[in-house]
Amino acid sequence: MNIFEALRKDHDIQRELLKKLVETSGDTKERDDIFKKVKKELVIHEDGEERYFYIPLIDDDLTQEQARHAIAEHHEIDELLEQLEEMDYDSPGWLKIAKKLKHDVEHHLEDEERTIFQMAGKVLTEKEKASLSKEYQDYIKSQR
Repeated sequence: MNIFEALRKDHDIQRELLKKLVETSGDTKERDDIFKKVKKELVIHEDGEERYFYIPLIDDDLTQEQARHAIAEHHEIDELLEQLEEMDYDSPGWLKIAKKLKHDVEHHLEDEERTIFQMAGKVLTEKEKASLSKEYQDYIKSQR
């Protein structure tokens, strides 16, 4: 499995969890459980992705700008998670922010898969794609 396949696999997990999150309502155990899973998944993925995908891309002129932009988007996603964490689950604005989180994450994942992966494919060697994938997957397993 190369780094793109490993990341895409986790992207699919995020999409599914976010879909479930926005289908919840009120101050329920279900919303709490799913939100905690979403937050953990996003934070672990962002950290692993920055370490084992974006840091190598920052060193190359072709991918530097996109890598920095993606990392900035990670910080915006973290801010939305913080907002959700500070609000009561049954607050009127909670679902609105959760839907914004879902939208922003899905937009970010599409950018990665459609644009950044293609550019990174030109920068990384096959050996790097495989070794980064292993390092990324090992890191994710150790954090889950």
